[in-house]
Amino acid sequence: MAKHTVKVGISGKYGTRYGSSLSSASELKSASTLAIPDSAFCGTNTVRRVSFGIWKCHGQGCTKILSGAYMLATPAAATATSTLRRPRDIASTQVGRA
Repeated sequence: MAKHTVKVGISGKYGTRYGSSLSSASELKSASTLAIPDSAFCGTNTVRRVSFGIWKCHGQGCTKILSGAYMLATPAAATATSTLRRPRDIASTQVGRA
């Protein structure tokens, strides 16, 4: 029997050029750019990438969001958010005790 071709996904447009590691890295960025993330403001999945690092919610809020170039929520942003939230949580619990 003949061997079937492998499904390569969105990186199939490059064919055999550029190697597998670069094609797979490009596929991850393209797939995350084309994915439609949920909005933190209105909860709908109407956030679209406008340009490099600029995202816009086309829902009820119509809010512009500055974030990562290819992903709305980057790992660095999650780290920064939790680092900034921790002192706020500690301060709010101390106020509640007094």
